Amino acid sequence: MASKWYPVVDILSCIECGTCVNFCPHNVYDTNQSPVPNVVRPDACIDHCHGCGNRCPVGAISYVGDDTGWIPEVLKGKVDSGESCGCGCGVPAKKSVLIEYLYLDLQTCDRCMGTDVVLDEVVAQIRPVLTLAGFSIEYRKTEMTTAEIAVEHNFLSSPTIRVNGQDICANISESSCGCCGDISGTDVDCRVFEYEGKSYEVPPKGMLANAVLEAVFSGREDCACEGYALPENLKRFYEGKENRSSQCACGGKCC
Repeated sequence: MASKWYPVVDILSCIECGTCVNFCPHNVYDTNQSPVPNVVRPDACIDHCHGCGNRCPVGAISYVGDDTGWIPEVLKGKVDSGESCGCGCGVPAKKSVLIEYLYLDLQTCDRCMGTDVVLDEVVAQIRPVLTLAGFSIEYRKTEMTTAEIAVEHNFLSSPTIRVNGQDICANISESSCGCCGDISGTDVDCRVFEYEGKSYEVPPKGMLANAVLEAVFSGREDCACEGYALPENLKRFYEGKENRSSQCACGGKCC
């Protein structure tokens, strides 16, 4: 453990993204105050560990006792050189970011429409930060109009937000969605977002920003295709939607 080595956060530069708090494997930061980076256990830091500093997207972290000539990776035009800092926490980061929004409906469903608005705002705010950190960003929206498209995208719950193929929500929680029930004429459950002990049908902006940035800088890639099967909940939705369309005099154009 370090006695004269620990991180110092420049509060004027810090964007409170939570990357350092979520990344540090040594419990130097108070996780209960995330995304605010409050150093509460400086002695737990490892000598010459630059892990959180290399991950900071704005270069807001320096270190007491640092005489190595270290420069934050973002200020050198890259986020992570891939070199270990000696404590085993150096992990190469991707240089491209694909943010995907997968949804059932943007005309009727309040959850899909509300999440769409919040995600647009989050992407607009973090795009300059990621660009500064040397990332290229692609933001893609795809409507899951048919069961075939849902299967193609390994779609599990609506709405879904993925970063480089990884669902930003570790677990799927759902509740009855009256809007999608009206579309399909059947009982349909849609996603709810768990954040700080509460459930939201439309996720808070802070939750999305923190989750997207954490997914970007974690470097993890989860494969959603292994053992995939269209959930029964979505099968009901698509079958009900198709039945309603076939029974409508407009041939499905207004349904």
